[in-house]
Amino acid sequence: MSFGNRTVIVTGAAGNLGKAVGQAFAELGANLVLVDLKREALENAFGPESDRRLVVPANLLQTADATALAQAALACFGRIDVLCNITGGFRMGETVHETSDENWNFLFDINTRTLLHAVRAVVPHMLAAGGGKIVNVGAFAAQKGVAQMGAYTASKSTVIRMTEAMAAELREKNINVNCVLPTIIDTPENRSAMPKANPAKWVAPADLANVIVFLASDAARAVHGAAVPVTGLS
Repeated sequence: MSFGNRTVIVTGAAGNLGKAVGQAFAELGANLVLVDLKREALENAFGPESDRRLVVPANLLQTADATALAQAALACFGRIDVLCNITGGFRMGETVHETSDENWNFLFDINTRTLLHAVRAVVPHMLAAGGGKIVNVGAFAAQKGVAQMGAYTASKSTVIRMTEAMAAELREKNINVNCVLPTIIDTPENRSAMPKANPAKWVAPADLANVIVFLASDAARAVHGAAVPVTGLS
């Protein structure tokens, strides 16, 4: 798979999965548009900007920031071929009837509203260019309700439904929309939070990135609206 001369937007790029996704596309020759809240975090993860790497600090809860992101990508590289919506978050512990507005709003904002703003900004340009690829990040747990995870699984289930809806809307326009459904991702934060767990059973960020790259490639041109489980090595 080659992404030479193609432009890939990665949101949440300064996070563990975002870094793995950005690095995977970079190794395949892509022009990268790396998006997160703070420039410093992006530059710490990827280094300074270059002729193949654009750093865009943006708050995707703001429509104006999402619009400016798409405009910056076009101004720098002239095209947007792939959008990877990696931005997301996790909270658990409350029963549904005890769920606070703060946690509900946080999870739906970071997991769904950022996605909505990104696709609203990017899809019109893909339509004008004649095609593109969009890959979203759901969650394996979101396939059904889980106790003490109602708000999280609801928000990630919404990502799956949004993926399916966009795929149905855009497949005839040569735009593929799919998502991945990881189980626990092997990150330093998750290891710290679950010291007694066995991370060998978790999903390595690089392995999940490889699936995302596949879904963004020409090899997946016949795949539309898929929610692909990524559940680790054992």
